[in-house]
Amino acid sequence: MIHAPYPHPVHCPFKASTPVECGEYALAFIEDWILKRLVDPSEVSLVLIEPIQGEGGYVVPSKSFIQGLRKLTQEHGMLFAVDEVQSGFGRTGRWFAVEHFGVEPDLIATAKAIAAGLPLGAIIGKAEVMSLPRGAHANTFGGNPVAAAAALASMEVIEEEGLLRHAEMLGEELKKVFAEEVGDRHHVRGLGLMIGVELLDERKKPAKYLDEVLMKAFKRGVAVIGAGLSTIRVAPPLVIPREMALKAASVMLEILRGYR
Repeated sequence: MIHAPYPHPVHCPFKASTPVECGEYALAFIEDWILKRLVDPSEVSLVLIEPIQGEGGYVVPSKSFIQGLRKLTQEHGMLFAVDEVQSGFGRTGRWFAVEHFGVEPDLIATAKAIAAGLPLGAIIGKAEVMSLPRGAHANTFGGNPVAAAAALASMEVIEEEGLLRHAEMLGEELKKVFAEEVGDRHHVRGLGLMIGVELLDERKKPAKYLDEVLMKAFKRGVAVIGAGLSTIRVAPPLVIPREMALKAASVMLEILRGYR
């Protein structure tokens, strides 16, 4: 396994001035350094990426980067796989986050939200990739009928209650609220209800007070956790009422005003 730098819009690992340019440098690194110096493209089975980075800080890459990466895998005959464990099943206002980028992957890894909390994971893929001989793919806890029923029920609720649209609209409203209040200091990003508020100091470096903010929010009834070095994850349940989400946002913003 070879890791490649992720094009971060704020902390780009390359000397880039815009998120799009950062993505271009990241693609060039993969093609010019990894595929020409470290490994022959014919020996690479697949490229795996989170379309939106989760634990790394809710990082949203440029659309051109994801599209360029997909084009690169097609040119070299590699599979393109996306990890949608955190971003899938409505979290971003689409069934899968990769849909926002206008590309079609060969494989999608899913879990967590697929069964609304019950233990279940699934690999989704194109027929030509998933047509395996019997016994070629096995697992220990596969075929759980209760978890499978929960997954079907979860998808039915998402469709019938319009939760994709709800996540999209509410997410845009929350991003706007955070951007208007603290966007001059901190970086607000995300899609749907997968929003990251990265806390930055006066030098635009990761702030040191993330844990303090999370604890203060918790003591006031708002349960949020961090990601990356200094990012607050704003990722409420898809069924959260608008009023409740905005109330929680107001609590968080009141806390953040104390750190200006």
